[in-house]
Amino acid sequence: MNRTEARERAEALVSQMTLEEKASQLRYNAPAIPRLDIPEYNWWNESLHGVARGGTATMFPQAIGMAASFDCDLLEQIGECISTEGRARYNELSKRGDRDIYKGLTFWSPNVNIFRDPRWGRGHETYGEDPYLAGTLGVSFIHGIQGHGEYMKAAACAKHFAVHSGPEALRHSFDAKASLKDMEETYLPAFETCVKDGEVEAVMGAYNRVNGEPACASETLLKRTLREKWGFQGHVVSDCWALRDIHENHKVTKTAEESAKMALEAGCDLNCGCTYEKLMSAIHQGLVTEEMVTQSCIRLFTTRMLLGLFDKTEYDELGWMDVATGAHEALAHTAAQESMVLLKNNGILPLMTENIRTLGVIGPNANSRSALIGNYHGTAQRYVTVLEGLQEKLPESIRVIYSEGCHLWKNNVEHLSKPSRSDRLAEAQTVCDYSDVVVLVVGLDETLEGEEGDTGNSDASGDKKDLRFPGPQRELMRTVFDSGKPVILINMTGSAMDLEAADEHAAAILQAWYPGALGGEDIADLLLGRISPSGKLPVTFYQNTADLPDFDDYSMKNRTYRYFMGTPLYPFGFGLTYGSMDVTNATVDEEHKVHATITNTGDVACSDVLQVYIKDEDSSFAVLHPTLCGFARVTLDVGETKEVVIPLQERAFTSVNEGGIRNVYGQNFSIYVGFSQPDARSKELTQKDTIKIPYHL
Repeated sequence: MNRTEARERAEALVSQMTLEEKASQLRYNAPAIPRLDIPEYNWWNESLHGVARGGTATMFPQAIGMAASFDCDLLEQIGECISTEGRARYNELSKRGDRDIYKGLTFWSPNVNIFRDPRWGRGHETYGEDPYLAGTLGVSFIHGIQGHGEYMKAAACAKHFAVHSGPEALRHSFDAKASLKDMEETYLPAFETCVKDGEVEAVMGAYNRVNGEPACASETLLKRTLREKWGFQGHVVSDCWALRDIHENHKVTKTAEESAKMALEAGCDLNCGCTYEKLMSAIHQGLVTEEMVTQSCIRLFTTRMLLGLFDKTEYDELGWMDVATGAHEALAHTAAQESMVLLKNNGILPLMTENIRTLGVIGPNANSRSALIGNYHGTAQRYVTVLEGLQEKLPESIRVIYSEGCHLWKNNVEHLSKPSRSDRLAEAQTVCDYSDVVVLVVGLDETLEGEEGDTGNSDASGDKKDLRFPGPQRELMRTVFDSGKPVILINMTGSAMDLEAADEHAAAILQAWYPGALGGEDIADLLLGRISPSGKLPVTFYQNTADLPDFDDYSMKNRTYRYFMGTPLYPFGFGLTYGSMDVTNATVDEEHKVHATITNTGDVACSDVLQVYIKDEDSSFAVLHPTLCGFARVTLDVGETKEVVIPLQERAFTSVNEGGIRNVYGQNFSIYVGFSQPDARSKELTQKDTIKIPYHL
């Protein structure tokens, strides 16, 4: 069904409603209208990395891990899996009368905010720090969610619009101030791509203000940018209880009725929260007109028509046997394998099992299910931790011995004056003594980095105060490194951490993110060489927070790889493999297509991510460093050669002036093609360089 037909049907249905009935449909928990055969519908569902919060579903790596795959096809397949399971669950539950929260077909994902600061607790919900990467992967995910059938399979939602990335503790009252240049250059492009290329059905506003305007009631964002400039045709939803913040915390209005008026006028159609419960009161006060309510109601029913909620559809036969299938589990394995980033390897990996009699596994995340799942997660049918994966995959000749070592963040024994001598730390020392190789598994989980109000990290409301590991883990790492045994450190976090000590002392470092319910199997396969690591960092790993501006400063100066003026510990786009691929030739044709000849010069078949960066050499408005403008996953057998073609968008040649105007300002460009970004640190870590191609428009 096309949008024109869907809107006509929505208009016809809405025209039969009373004003009070129309107003009731602008709430996320829309009630039934029996006389019109309209069932109740709850708009609130989540699918960040699998159908979430509603019960059993396939659980993929956290979004930041999916971003590390740099794999558009994979993201679309994951989206397609999610919408299949979402439809199957909707069909089964609705026919049993369950239309409650987390049961519908409107998924409030993806999160395409820019992960501008590693302290932000929700950064792992995003696709990283680069607008091009976030927008490109977001479009693929949206296409998978919404499908290409006669009806929309499920509706995706790009969030949180816009300029939203902490601090979490201040989000209900904070005013994010961003220049016109930073808005157009960094904070808006991923959303624009999701709207124009992804045709995303919904956009969610943010809690904070943006340059003085509440994001969920911003004339600048919702009306002039989203609808008028970008031509958005779908519906806008508020973040949950964000409209209440307008009068209670932002103090922009005085009453709920005034907040409802402000949001509705700006174009916020659906309220997750309670403020639109005051719509009838706002109407009686003369603040809101029936025409305003009708317009939003039509937009919402257009979405419901596109989903086929009043028709028979090609998805009606999906049922419980389509949830958490073997094929979906296999896809989750692929996603986990492509997500993991090898940051250091002195040659210890892959493990030579014939030389190992005893493997020590130590750390608070070694046997943790929480470290597998991230946040906004569903319930998997089974879980495999790192410890379990190694126990399952290692030859029987190798004994695995284990110690938790310490708790995730609290001292093991609170009352001891010297908690470092707790039984678990001594136990970890013992395990080290008996081990030939130690796998040390550290990190965080959703109780330490996540959303305000959802975490146990009450001191920071889900954000990190700095990049250091919790104190007990730092002590554990020192103890294990001091053992003198070869240590493979596995970091399970959704964000950059201070890995300087590990970089100095560990034999290998693997950034595993939150790899999904079965991630322990994939980590074991990677350590054993059954797969070659191929993930790339979608964020910069800094030395420490001294490198960064204040957390609440939204200027992009000295933030992310595009503007950072220091030397990172591990750069954006960096990641090692067990193989070796070389770019032997690269050119750019008149149609702005990069042609690169790639050869596997190593001794194992492997995958790697070819990356293209561009720098305007003429314009003073250009981003400080070369910027990602294309990428492709390449898989080659030993000795195989392949030509890869990557088209560059016209936008890649543009820059943004101080007034926020995007244009082609220069004529001379440098284009870089390689398996990392063209910076000195990447070359130092990989002993490889990128090919530089001077290009003239």
